[in-house]
Amino acid sequence: MSPIRTSVQQLRDRPHADVLVIGGGINGIATFRDLALQGVDVALVEQGDFVSGASSASSHMIHGGIRYLENGEFRLVKESVTERNRLLRSAPHYVKPLETTIPIFSTFSGILSAPFRLLVTHGRGKPRERGAALIKMGLTMYDTFSRDGGQVPRHRFLGRKRALAELPQINPELSYTATYYDASMHDPERLALDVLHDGEVAGGDRARAANYLPAVGFADGGVRLRDAATGEEFTFTARVVLNTSGPWTDLTNEALGTPTQYMGGTKGSHIVLDHPELLAATAGREIFFEHSDGRIVLIYPLKDRVLVGTTDIDADPREAPVCTSDEVDYFFDLIAHVFPKITVDRSQIVYTFSGIRPLPRHDDTTPGFVSRDYRIVESEVQGVPLLSLVGGKWTTFRALAEHLTNDTLAVLGASRTRSTETLAIGGGAGYPRSDAERTTWLTEHADGRSTDRVAQLLARYGTRAEEILHAEPETATTLDTLPGYTAEELAHLAATEQVVHLDDLLLRRTSLAFVGGLTPERLRAAAAAVAPALEWDEARIAEEVERMSELLRVAHRIDVTTGATLLTD
Repeated sequence: MSPIRTSVQQLRDRPHADVLVIGGGINGIATFRDLALQGVDVALVEQGDFVSGASSASSHMIHGGIRYLENGEFRLVKESVTERNRLLRSAPHYVKPLETTIPIFSTFSGILSAPFRLLVTHGRGKPRERGAALIKMGLTMYDTFSRDGGQVPRHRFLGRKRALAELPQINPELSYTATYYDASMHDPERLALDVLHDGEVAGGDRARAANYLPAVGFADGGVRLRDAATGEEFTFTARVVLNTSGPWTDLTNEALGTPTQYMGGTKGSHIVLDHPELLAATAGREIFFEHSDGRIVLIYPLKDRVLVGTTDIDADPREAPVCTSDEVDYFFDLIAHVFPKITVDRSQIVYTFSGIRPLPRHDDTTPGFVSRDYRIVESEVQGVPLLSLVGGKWTTFRALAEHLTNDTLAVLGASRTRSTETLAIGGGAGYPRSDAERTTWLTEHADGRSTDRVAQLLARYGTRAEEILHAEPETATTLDTLPGYTAEELAHLAATEQVVHLDDLLLRRTSLAFVGGLTPERLRAAAAAVAPALEWDEARIAEEVERMSELLRVAHRIDVTTGATLLTD
């Protein structure tokens, strides 16, 4: 029996739990883990693949939210920076310190232009003066929230001459730069899968999770679940139901027979560029600022590529979000504004992605100013308690899960037995922190292999690289078309992480799609590598290659036959 059929069958065989979590994004997964750690009998279902919705479309940042200061959301900033610092410790394999620079121009006032309406009467002072002064004030306040006992460096504020010495390609018309530290999240999907794995291990047979198992209704005292592979339905009962469907929260409640109007998500798109000159110009930093239209912009070096985003546009969750040609034009204009000597064109785009943020309904509020905070709404469906999550973001997933778990425990009449505040996540447990510890770890785990290969796996999986090393023989099957991967590595991911389709592997279990360069030959090589583990025959391999090609074409706007973007001029 394939791994996905096993996970679904586990829920069929015992169609009851204390808690059913609907939605396998990061917040649902983190709540699943937290509940499992408390000994609660918990099940999680996801309509598609795990982390395939809003959680897969992030800007790859774990940040304190300096922008939130402008709305006076000091609680959210404090929680965000606290959780950022915790993640630097608990998930050091995926969350790393990120030097971030804000360019400040005379034509607009930067990241904190509007914020301190609280402190400054609108219209006073010249824009440049107000911008520079208020950014300085904002970063000083941010330092107070975020320094974590001095572990995070203080911000630096530079004038034009020194700024150009550090970033010679940046627009010479700037007046200042402000540099501070947040954190990057190199592999968000893998971080979420680590959280899921931790929950399954903690709960044993009392923590069950299945993807491709949507909730489609409520009947006979329970949630109706539909196996996406067979179309068969069954009823799953629970003492409490949690709706963590993100931007689809209202749609899930509607399916359960309890219509709501909690959500008002906005679309955010990104492009990934293979552009060595632009990559070098960033000097390893994220360039982060507020454009004159109020939108947040980032130019971010990642995996030898440059990630550029993002937009903030009202969106309908019933429609699949895609990056548009107009958004690409907008990104290119931004790059030209920050790095005017660097030319970019569509041929350098290797990947695009777009998602809908799970924001609360905001009516006439400008999307960029909608709160990124979260709340939990309690109701019921046919007498069963229903808790709906509204809002939430990557950085605060642990704190949010703690809050939702505590509310759930209260409904169950139980209490918390274990904290997650200092608990290592997945491959972050025992992760080597110093160069000496890293050398020791690589040597101890080489076991006849090259330490370069062990280092490669450590970077991808943290200390969970041990699992790959145990599954991979010393003379592993290298894949000429997929350098750096072996057939055994991909097969292990497929067999142990509920891979159902080829896109699950290429989009979320690895970063092969993100860095670009996928071709029909590479798609087939990946499919062939996992075919034995998933019992795929030649017809299924061909079907999965075609499915992945179409997904890249439609959702990510890349033609694998030519490697070109479909976002034409």
